[in-house]
Amino acid sequence: QVQLVESGGGLVQTGGSLRLSCVASGSYFGINAMGWYRQAPGKQRELVAQITSGGSTNYANSVKDRFTISRNSAKNTVYLQMNSLKPEDTAVYYCNANFNVFGDRWGQGTQVSVSS
Repeated sequence: QVQLVESGGGLVQTGGSLRLSCVASGSYFGINAMGWYRQAPGKQRELVAQITSGGSTNYANSVKDRFTISRNSAKNTVYLQMNSLKPEDTAVYYCNANFNVFGDRWGQGTQVSVSS
């Protein structure tokens, strides 16, 4: 059974920073892309950033130049460094990973709240 566990959410003021982490555990054959999604109240879940096994990255336009996704494959971990946070970044952030054989898996989510 594969599992993703997120950490690092919290409450921060506008302009502040947070770093999210997501660790993959369990028995699996490898991980392809890993990414972060978010869902604000009353809105659909949206892609924030994604990183492939080769290190290529993709960002939502709304977070470009503020957020940075990175990955430590040796630690089975993906990070999201969030700078210059805005109230509209408030959401539950979910880690996603595409595992060989097992397909997509999701973490339980971590709350990020940005006060104005």
